[in-house]
Amino acid sequence: MVGTKRSNNKLIIRYVIAGILLLVMVYPYLYMVLNSFADWSQVDKKLIPTDYSLKSYTWLFTGGDSGITRPWINAFLNSVIVSLLSTFLMMAFGVMVAYALSKLKWRGRDTVNNFIMFHMFFPSIILLIPSFLIVQKLGWYDSYWALIIPKGVSLWAIFMYTNFFKAVPTVFIEAARLDGASDFKILYKIMLPMSKSITTVVFLFLLMERWTELLWDMIMVSSDNMLTLNVLLSQMFGPYGTYPGPLYAGSVLLTVPIIIIFIIFGKNFQKGMQVSLK
Repeated sequence: MVGTKRSNNKLIIRYVIAGILLLVMVYPYLYMVLNSFADWSQVDKKLIPTDYSLKSYTWLFTGGDSGITRPWINAFLNSVIVSLLSTFLMMAFGVMVAYALSKLKWRGRDTVNNFIMFHMFFPSIILLIPSFLIVQKLGWYDSYWALIIPKGVSLWAIFMYTNFFKAVPTVFIEAARLDGASDFKILYKIMLPMSKSITTVVFLFLLMERWTELLWDMIMVSSDNMLTLNVLLSQMFGPYGTYPGPLYAGSVLLTVPIIIIFIIFGKNFQKGMQVSLK
């Protein structure tokens, strides 16, 4: 009995510690959500506001005291279009390159693989200016092309798919080739269905990374109708810095789609993480 009580006490202590740590991690986001709904007289005045209203969200979509209508719906649609198309390109390109690096034999394969690994250690900001100049020369500046095409390649996606495809037995591929299947058909009929778990992980990480991209989107567009949601939100810190409530509301709107997607793909994400960590 004494041993049981001690084990129960230890278990309770662990739950308490875990609960405190969870609260510490979650509270900043909870604070942001509460202040987005708080009355403006209580924003950033209390740890937990007591008076709530929709004034901050109303201000976002009507322009509030400034009288300037902010294109939030248009910016949201831009973010959706840019994020989904960029993620699709990154995954499609990553799958094809990974298949070539893992299952096809060709001269220079190891060199290309080593170059990709080497290039992953370089911070992307190093190539920011050359990329900007190339986009300008191509005439893509301030267009969807500038926001999507240069962001259509992910070395991390190539790395993840390459490691996963290497673990797939070549017996399946050889059997498919005996039946007359092409490499393209093998890739999309055999390899991809077997990689659903890792595909979920890659999709969620790439989508989240592209959705929250700020620096590239700020540099590549200049007109209001091409702004993405995160760029529009960042602009509020200038002329609209005196309105903290709408800032919190805009931040909440920026995070809601990612939360919904993680809820939908949560189980597949867990399975994919278990596979990728093995």
